[in-house]
Amino acid sequence: MLKKERGFTLIELLIVVAIIGFLSALLIPNAITAIQKAKQTSTMKDIKVISTAIADYVTDNGSAPAQDGTYDTSSAFYNALSSFYVKVIPLTDKWGNRYYAYCGSAADGNYGVTGAGADDFLVASYGRDKTLESFSFAASAPEAGFFSVSAMVHFDYDLVMWNGSWIRSRRTAAAAGT
Repeated sequence: MLKKERGFTLIELLIVVAIIGFLSALLIPNAITAIQKAKQTSTMKDIKVISTAIADYVTDNGSAPAQDGTYDTSSAFYNALSSFYVKVIPLTDKWGNRYYAYCGSAADGNYGVTGAGADDFLVASYGRDKTLESFSFAASAPEAGFFSVSAMVHFDYDLVMWNGSWIRSRRTAAAAGT
């Protein structure tokens, strides 16, 4: 008797490769978006932690610690907040960019904030693209600072919290009414 060899034909292998290619074309963009959204969410949480630490400092001391821009572990700002107000102050966002903190009069003029006093503070991340966005807060239209994530470019937008309130951030599902 003749033994018939078993195996896949070229057509069967091509069909399997085509199906895998089709599925990966569908799934990879969604996976990339999910990763960026997770980074954005974690960055927003870090900004909230920094802002809460500054607010607690202001409550205890009457004014925010001096800070104008980025900081590191040797800065007076970092040392004023670390260990007592928060165990570890985040230095970089999830895209590897430094956080920006502006306290007191240094907050004045950043992102359209005007009239900042000694107890005012602003904490920001420049987003995925590491570039300062041209966003300017307007008290008459505070909703203008919120955006929905519908394209990859929305991960480039800055995330900004002023005195513990978001002035530039991703619109949450609850706020969007969805």
